[in-house]
Amino acid sequence: MVNWGILRVERRARTAAHMLTQPATPSDRVTRPPDPNALAEQLIKPRDGLPPVNDWDPPFCGDMDLRITRDGSWHYLGTPIGRQALVRLFSTVLRRDPDGDFYLVTPVEKVRIRVDDAPFLAVGLEVDGEGESRRLTFVTNVGDRVTADAAHPLRVETADDGEPAPYLRVRDRLDALVSRAVYFELAELGHARAANDGIDFGVWSCGCFFSLGRLDEAPE
Repeated sequence: MVNWGILRVERRARTAAHMLTQPATPSDRVTRPPDPNALAEQLIKPRDGLPPVNDWDPPFCGDMDLRITRDGSWHYLGTPIGRQALVRLFSTVLRRDPDGDFYLVTPVEKVRIRVDDAPFLAVGLEVDGEGESRRLTFVTNVGDRVTADAAHPLRVETADDGEPAPYLRVRDRLDALVSRAVYFELAELGHARAANDGIDFGVWSCGCFFSLGRLDEAPE
């Protein structure tokens, strides 16, 4: 008498063994979301300078659930990343491509992340000198030190709430939002100068004048 139960078990076993010996097809492979720890393992902390991310052209490997909020904090899966060293490491391989999106780039992969505003926040200001030769050096929340000049301009936009939103170009297409406290420090250093269509109020750094806003009339 045929034992159909045993035959079914044997048939399933042979099928499973056959599947294990065959190469996986694209539909068989499980696509896992990019993981920040795996990404970090691909990177070596640079001793000097920054990694040459603009020279790397790895394949796009999808979206990572990593978000930089307007206050400069980094969140993975909705939870703040507490390891500042890891945040610093990721900030060195952050790139904004011509499509306007932000990516973490390594020599072997590129993953897209979300940025609410600017990826960095300027939290400190160092002032050296006076007048047109003054140097304004900004310190970001990830440890970058950037001096405002022709290659790293300071600009002020108007936010959705009507408040001024100052930004500093850190490198390439990456900006830092200037914190309110630092912006107030800049305002203390500012002075007015005549312009073709009014009066500019701004600051000097490395021989460049950066406008912080327009005035209806010159201050006394």
